[in-house]
Amino acid sequence: MSAEAWTEIADDAALAALLGEPTVAARNKERAALTDVDRDWLASSPFCMLGTADAQGRCDVSPKGDPAGRLVHVIDDTTIAIAERPGNRRADGYRNILANPQVGLNFLIPGRGDTLRINGRARLVSDAPFFDDMVVKGHRPLLVVVVEIETIFFHCAKAFLRSQLWRPETWEPESRVPRRAVLSHRLERPDTPLEELDDYYGARYEQGLYGTPPAS
Repeated sequence: MSAEAWTEIADDAALAALLGEPTVAARNKERAALTDVDRDWLASSPFCMLGTADAQGRCDVSPKGDPAGRLVHVIDDTTIAIAERPGNRRADGYRNILANPQVGLNFLIPGRGDTLRINGRARLVSDAPFFDDMVVKGHRPLLVVVVEIETIFFHCAKAFLRSQLWRPETWEPESRVPRRAVLSHRLERPDTPLEELDDYYGARYEQGLYGTPPAS
């Protein structure tokens, strides 16, 4: 379909005319520091999404996960830390932070439709005394993202209700998209036998989550 047939929104006035204005409560719900409820949420969250952008504005969103209570370390009312664990070493988001420290985070609790959003300025820290409080299965973080909070607020559950994300009866993880080993074989490692990739993404993949990853 040609883009010439699209009706594009190009300014704030057109956007407001289409969506309407936010309520006073929605407009004013941002906070600049953690409350006790925010701390409880972070302690209960095992998963978040980290949004970054480079100096040219090109964006990346990366998932971060750890057991609840180990994903986030609260340094003080306006500062948190997120651990980095062994991964594929692309470090796309971290390279972005080096060029542009502004980040956005969205923290989830399984089964909850609402989420906790935090925006702020980040820096990378390779060691600090609080790393000892972020140990999982005997392993300290490789590094942490320290975020100085600028805004924090809760986001409503409508997206999760529409998507039915937490309803197991709607889950069909391989109905149209093949398992990870097949994707890897088709798109990333065509010279690696599928049987070897199935073994790599099997039990031993999980065994290397906090120690040395299995050889690939």
